[in-house]
Amino acid sequence: MSGESMELTTILGVLIGLGGILAGHWMEGGHFTSLLQLAAAIIVFGGTAGSVIVSHTREDLREALQYLKKCFVKPDESQKAEIALQINEAAQLVRKESVLSLERRINQFENPFMKDVFRFVVDGVDPATIREVFENEIFLIERRRLRAAKVWSDAGGYAPTIGILGAVLGLIHVMANLSDTSALGQGIAVAFVATIYGVGSANLFFIPIANKIKQRIQVEMEVREMIVEGAVSIATGLNPYIVDEKIKGFVGRGPESEASL
Repeated sequence: MSGESMELTTILGVLIGLGGILAGHWMEGGHFTSLLQLAAAIIVFGGTAGSVIVSHTREDLREALQYLKKCFVKPDESQKAEIALQINEAAQLVRKESVLSLERRINQFENPFMKDVFRFVVDGVDPATIREVFENEIFLIERRRLRAAKVWSDAGGYAPTIGILGAVLGLIHVMANLSDTSALGQGIAVAFVATIYGVGSANLFFIPIANKIKQRIQVEMEVREMIVEGAVSIATGLNPYIVDEKIKGFVGRGPESEASL
């Protein structure tokens, strides 16, 4: 991931959560090796993966993996501010010249969605129509992308149940081999460790990752909403100062101005 910085909160969260549980286990006299059970891992993670694959399409699974990577990469926090500046400059340009003057500015926009929205402005499309078209597009994009989060939240729902299934299988193995005392320990270990794997992976990884993906998607949609709001304001003919004030609600006013509220 050249040129990309790691998202420390995701990494620290996983390490602190896992480390706290392992440390507590060790302080109670437990051994880390007792938590390493290959059979339990195969049952829980194999079963969970199978359930998730059955529940979702290939496209949803691919997007879920893409967003998993994003959760470990720090987002570009300057993007929203840069787009807000471009909207403000566009409003000033229209104020000084005309809406048609935006045509040469559109090609300078790096955001594809922003290009599409402002082409509607240049073409003289009614502001209400611009809002309706692109707010509907935002809604559909958000709904599609949230399916990536649902992949991980579903995994968080399946894992504990599969863990219980692993525990039952382990106990069945124990009951079937009561005469073989050497197999009792292994069977009981699989039974309890499978439950730990299921509940632990759900609450330490799957569900938190799903929530983080939802947060990322919300930020992405806020950028799109800001673009639509700015474009509609410009198409309506609002003063650049008013446009800037409306956009500030999306970007944030900074700690000093927020402290005064």
